[in-house]
Amino acid sequence: MEKSDQNKKRENLQKEKNQIFRLLPRVDDLMKKENVQRLAEKEGYERVLGAVRDSVENLRNEISQGIKKGISEHEAKEMIQKFLYEIESSSKKSEVNHLLEQEQKKEIQPVYNGTGVILHTGLGRATLSHEIAEKLKAVAENYSSLEYDLQTGKRGNRTGYAEELLCQITGAEAAIVVNNNAGAVLLALSALTKGGEVIVSRGELVEIGGKFRIPEVLELSGAILKEVGTTNRTRIEDYKAAVSEKTKAFLKVHTSNYRIVGFTESVSAEELYELSTGLIGRTQELPPENFENHTERSEIPVIEDLGSGVLINLEEYGLSKEPTVQEEVKAGADVVCFSGDKLFGGAQAGVIVGKKEYIDQMRNHPLLRALRADKFTMTAIEEVLKCYLDQKEAVQKIPTLRMLTRPVEEIKEKAMVCADRWNQEGASVQIQVEKCISKAGGGALPETEIPSYGVALESTEITVEEIESRMRNLSVPVIGRIKEGRFLLDMRTFSEEGIEYLATQIRHVMERKHN
Repeated sequence: MEKSDQNKKRENLQKEKNQIFRLLPRVDDLMKKENVQRLAEKEGYERVLGAVRDSVENLRNEISQGIKKGISEHEAKEMIQKFLYEIESSSKKSEVNHLLEQEQKKEIQPVYNGTGVILHTGLGRATLSHEIAEKLKAVAENYSSLEYDLQTGKRGNRTGYAEELLCQITGAEAAIVVNNNAGAVLLALSALTKGGEVIVSRGELVEIGGKFRIPEVLELSGAILKEVGTTNRTRIEDYKAAVSEKTKAFLKVHTSNYRIVGFTESVSAEELYELSTGLIGRTQELPPENFENHTERSEIPVIEDLGSGVLINLEEYGLSKEPTVQEEVKAGADVVCFSGDKLFGGAQAGVIVGKKEYIDQMRNHPLLRALRADKFTMTAIEEVLKCYLDQKEAVQKIPTLRMLTRPVEEIKEKAMVCADRWNQEGASVQIQVEKCISKAGGGALPETEIPSYGVALESTEITVEEIESRMRNLSVPVIGRIKEGRFLLDMRTFSEEGIEYLATQIRHVMERKHN
């Protein structure tokens, strides 16, 4: 009897659902409404159609759950009427608009960075100046001389001018630009070491972001890894003892994203170069069992993955010492690879500089085409390199360098102006200027803490988590960090445009009722 009653109850519930579901609007009818058609013209028909379908399905699920909890047929009808009213009145509260906004948040879009991390990988790393952005816009809107030599009227080299500038600035004989530094290292190893052994210190077998592991890159290139030394100590004798007729290169990897401290020892590129050149015609000094029937050998190239790609002496600005590309080239590194979007301050790219004989081998390698940089990357790299022709100009015009080197007193003044500006808007929020620490980010200068000032926001009406969420969901998202129960925006990375923008939004963000 009980089972029969339960079945009857389920049947009645399903009938009730079906009656109400018949009242749900049809997608085709909704798409014919004037407001929806205007929205489709603006956002695209297929995109709006998908949002309308999803919104009707969400309403169906909401009513279904409500019926299970005991809402009446009248309440369900009111939900449908409210849904139709919001669509017909183009309300921002409508489910269709909400879904379109949520979809838009999946897109890459500009944000204001208040995290204090200058090369924030999640936020796109290095930013470009307005002047470079304008040049990129012109290249995007028009045809360009990417591979066309305007002097001869013949086909040109897409990286030609960048290579000239790189050689001029770094002192290298030749250069290549590819799509990222992982590609640069892979190209160098593939072209120069395939089938042979590459000697690397155990302390430099690093993994960086995106699971880029040196041992795996070596394997992919067709080279054989030969480890020497220990995690914390490697000497020149370790390299010398490991050399054999199979040795194709010494690989040195700059540990830019971490540090081993304490009882440590490592070998410089200069020492490796001296070892390499000393081997020419002097193989009798090496263990004879490694060189049977082998009386002469060519120089073993020193390949260095420098990582962040510093072109100026950061110590002049109170920052930690990082080896510059120029120093490594001068020290004798045959090939130096580095990133274009880290401390170099440009677009994502892999830059390779070094001796012409090795660069030419890479230039003729089939992998180069798969790794080549596009017109936007090359435009950005060229424009950034032009700034480096004058160090003072580079520090002022390259945003990454400007943020890294800006005096803390200027940051404090900026924070005070910002706090005054926001206080003028009369929002129900406590605003304080306080000291904080910025970071280089992007795996660069891992131990360096850069003194800075931020603006901390606190409200008695809403939680700090709600403040963070509302900031992140603005039409132009504002990204900061929570520190000691307050929402902090570090002024070293927060732009002047962001200050003015948030001034127009801060009252809305801090209201108890947030729509």
